[in-house]
Amino acid sequence: NIFNNHMLDVNVRWLAVLYFKNGIDRYWRRVAPHALSEEEKTSLRAGLITNFNEPVNQIATQIAVLIAKVARLDCPRQWPELIPILLESVKGQDGLQQHRALLTFYHVTKTLASKRLAQDRRLFQDLASGIYSFACSLWSHHTDCFLQQIYARDEAAALSSLERTLLSLKVLRKLTVHGFQEPQQNMEVMGFLNAVFERLKQFLECCRQVGPDSTCREKLEKTIILYTKVLLDFLEYHPCAFIPLIQRSLEFAVSYVFTPAGEGVTFERFIVQCMNLIKMIVKNDAYKPAKNIEDSKPESLEAHKIKTAFFTHPTLTEIGRRLVSHYFLLTEEELAMWEEDPESFAVEETGGDSWKYSLRRLQDVKYKLIRRRVIWLIGQWISVKFKSDLRPLLYE
Repeated sequence: NIFNNHMLDVNVRWLAVLYFKNGIDRYWRRVAPHALSEEEKTSLRAGLITNFNEPVNQIATQIAVLIAKVARLDCPRQWPELIPILLESVKGQDGLQQHRALLTFYHVTKTLASKRLAQDRRLFQDLASGIYSFACSLWSHHTDCFLQQIYARDEAAALSSLERTLLSLKVLRKLTVHGFQEPQQNMEVMGFLNAVFERLKQFLECCRQVGPDSTCREKLEKTIILYTKVLLDFLEYHPCAFIPLIQRSLEFAVSYVFTPAGEGVTFERFIVQCMNLIKMIVKNDAYKPAKNIEDSKPESLEAHKIKTAFFTHPTLTEIGRRLVSHYFLLTEEELAMWEEDPESFAVEETGGDSWKYSLRRLQDVKYKLIRRRVIWLIGQWISVKFKSDLRPLLYE
């Protein structure tokens, strides 16, 4: 009653929602001391979803988290009406109501996706199959609205659409990664994942369009990172289902990180995410054939074949060249440290898998930097089975 009363002081309402949220863990379960009665819980659940019109962002977020905590315990059995009401509210025309419902929808999805018991996972998979199509259309709609508004230079409207794009993409990430046992057999899931690459290109181009000082820039970069997280999460949880996406992922990541295509649109965190994507594909155990080829799974052989075909000599040469000349540069501070205490610098720098990326070019690259980098790079390859006919050259 207190936090739903918008006439009261914000701090009082804030305390009320926090007390309610913290009370869920203490009094909601049937076995808890002084547990709430089923009648009271029914009344409280009904009150939580009567309106999605909270004007204060921070309180709206706490209410969404509160509803998600109740949903974790009661949805879908004791609270079957929650998801239908959320979906209906998300479709509404009122901007504030739509946003608050979408915010709640995300927190509920995130919470239900985190449950790990077999029965709970089956329930979440049932939910995902029922709402996935709607979630895709919601994400697609808000994304299209954002792109139209940003190119029309309507930044206020674009920011609002981008917030909804971000929330609907967060929902899709949880549904895609945790909602399907064999996602490769679902056309909509694979269609969404393939669409991620096109959307990433569009959003990266938007970075060029809006510039670094735009009000949309920070949220735009967050959305781009979230797209890369969708791919990384899917690869981690469903490596075999990811095989049809290997070629496209490598082409995309290498293009933006190791060719001029990324100049002017990429930013440091995105570059690191792309490098992580390449690394996870290259080092994934599911993509490595067995020592005895006959014992290998067909999927492992297929993935290995795609990787081998992609990493040609010219591609590897360009990756190596860009790593050494663009990403492995030292900062002025590191150069000064090297000059002052070379031994400590060497121990500190090579003491772990802690290589620093520095995206800032130095004007004066001394020859000893290149020599040091070559020595370091050879050192990293010592553990690799070096071809015997190349060893004399290395010794020399």
